[in-house]
Amino acid sequence: MKRNALMVKVPETALHIEAGHEFISLYQWNSRRAEHYFCRRCGIYVFHRKRAAPDYFGVNVFCLDGFHFQSLPVRATEGLSMSLVCDNPRKEWPGPHTPNGGDD
Repeated sequence: MKRNALMVKVPETALHIEAGHEFISLYQWNSRRAEHYFCRRCGIYVFHRKRAAPDYFGVNVFCLDGFHFQSLPVRATEGLSMSLVCDNPRKEWPGPHTPNGGDD
C-alpha cells in the first residue's frame, strides 16, 4: 500500500507518465494556477505543479517503485505564508493573471 507524500522537485520536461493517464485526476482551487494530481482509483497524491515554481513538478516519491527516499534531504513546507499571486505569470498558465482576478 502506498500512502504518505514526500515531494521531489523535477523540471517539467523530466516528468513522463508512461501508463495510467486515465487514472489521474486534476484538482485545483483558488486562483486555479496550481495543479494537484491524484489517482482516481486509490486517491493518493501523485504529483503537482505549484504557482511559485510552474516550470517544475513536485513528484511524490512514495508513488515510485524501487525509489529509496531515505537518501533524500527533507525540508518541511509551511503553507500559511505561501503567496496567492505570481508576480510574472505566463499566458499559458490557467487562472487569473492579475491580483484582482482578471486577465491582463
